[in-house]
Amino acid sequence: MQCVRCHQRIEKGEEKEHHGQVLCEDCYMDALSPARACDPWAVHSAKSFERQKAGPVELNATQQKILDILKDTGGIPPGALVERLQIKPADLEREIAALRHMEKVRGELRQGQKFIRLW
Repeated sequence: MQCVRCHQRIEKGEEKEHHGQVLCEDCYMDALSPARACDPWAVHSAKSFERQKAGPVELNATQQKILDILKDTGGIPPGALVERLQIKPADLEREIAALRHMEKVRGELRQGQKFIRLW
């Protein structure tokens, strides 16, 4: 059996069904809980946590790589960032949403193309 989204092989009994589609567990979780970059409550929570901790929030390795790439390039299209990091687009969306909530990155249009850049 194969996931209709990511086309990965799914072991029998491990498949999930969502709106008539057979999905692997990762794609199923993404379908149920998509990343939301624009979430005022998440921004408030991230900023409150940072104030309570009295210092910068710890980033995971992927988030730090994203910030390093953006610092070096001045901004990059999401597709190019996926290629440089060698991760799935859904994984990038989750990491960008988290960084957006911390007000570390933001999106912008450059000549009609979406770019991710530092805040």
